[in-house]
Amino acid sequence: MKVLIADKFERSGVEGLRGAGCEVVYEPELKDDALVNAVKSTGADVLVVRGTKVTAPMLDSGRLSLIVRAGAGYNTIDVAGASRRGIYVSNCPGKNAIAVAELAFALILALDRRVPDNVAELRAGKWNKKEYSKAQGLFGRTLGLIGAGSIAQEMIRRAAGFGMDVVLWSRRFGGQDRPLSDQDARDLGVESVLHTIRIDLAPSPAEVAARADVVSVHLALAPDTKGLVNAALLERMKPGAIFINTARGELVDYAALADVVRRNAIRVGLDVFANEPAAATADFHDDLVTLPGVYGTHHIGASTDQAQEAIAAETVRIIRSYKETGRVPNVVNLAKRTPATHMLVVRHRDRPGVLAHVFNHLRRDNLNVQETENIVFDGAEAAVARINLDGAPSSPLCDRIKGENADILDLQVVQL
Repeated sequence: MKVLIADKFERSGVEGLRGAGCEVVYEPELKDDALVNAVKSTGADVLVVRGTKVTAPMLDSGRLSLIVRAGAGYNTIDVAGASRRGIYVSNCPGKNAIAVAELAFALILALDRRVPDNVAELRAGKWNKKEYSKAQGLFGRTLGLIGAGSIAQEMIRRAAGFGMDVVLWSRRFGGQDRPLSDQDARDLGVESVLHTIRIDLAPSPAEVAARADVVSVHLALAPDTKGLVNAALLERMKPGAIFINTARGELVDYAALADVVRRNAIRVGLDVFANEPAAATADFHDDLVTLPGVYGTHHIGASTDQAQEAIAAETVRIIRSYKETGRVPNVVNLAKRTPATHMLVVRHRDRPGVLAHVFNHLRRDNLNVQETENIVFDGAEAAVARINLDGAPSSPLCDRIKGENADILDLQVVQL
């Protein structure tokens, strides 16, 4: 299996792929037309990227069957185009969660104690203990989380360490307004801190903004989350509250954010921006980061050695599984539900041509196979095939399938 890596990637990951028997082409500077040509010339089966855009011409230029996003978000990949071409898209969810949570809390602490401003004045030769002694502190305050994924879960654990209560909104809880239950906490993996701090569910993101002293956004970018943090939500924040975004710039209306910063003295920590440069180093200007009380970092949330090593290891695991079993972990573009309405269960002797016989009859009756699985019993004498269909096979069809092949032992139709 040939793997093309078109972004910076850990040496341990490259060596792990080679150790798995993959032929690795490592060209981390590839993008645009150069990447289209490389996909074609290398004949790669697998493409590994981080921030590099994957477009339709790349999908069409070679024989790719799997794209791995060495990270969590995959909005830079033409996922719909990959789905139309039968190309798996996989990612590495949760592997950078600790790193992003650490940066989010670094921004919260920096804003509360105005650390960058302290440093700037010291470097300018000024001592101003009178001004910088003013800080509210985090203990006993409320952290508001918009989203309940792996990063938000790490935020909850760190909030407990600082003695902060938590108010949380996520679609997974259906807009409920109640304390987090023991079962909820087990599902989120935060049961160990549930009884050390108060964790409440909020019915809406705006309600989180209204209740919290610190609001931190942890959502994936999708059509229904783009611009979710809008003027109406930001207006609900308390004067002087802290707003953190380490997720995606497109989630937030930054013009509205700048407005509430000016009017309500909201303090802001950002690791992501809507107009980020494509290159790792470039000129950058955003009026928002020039405002007092706004701190920014350079989209570095996942960029710790620990996180990158974990992502590399997960990427190797995904590709190794695909190479050795044909199964792809963490696939993001499989149908959640196919058009299948009925399952044909065929118990048969494990002989050549049995399933071909079944599929041929299904084709003649214009029944499309949506999914299929064939499980072989110990000794490889018999097997059971489960075939999901987009319609109901008729009784005469079932009789023909069974009656015309002596290796079919039994046949049943199950409505899905």
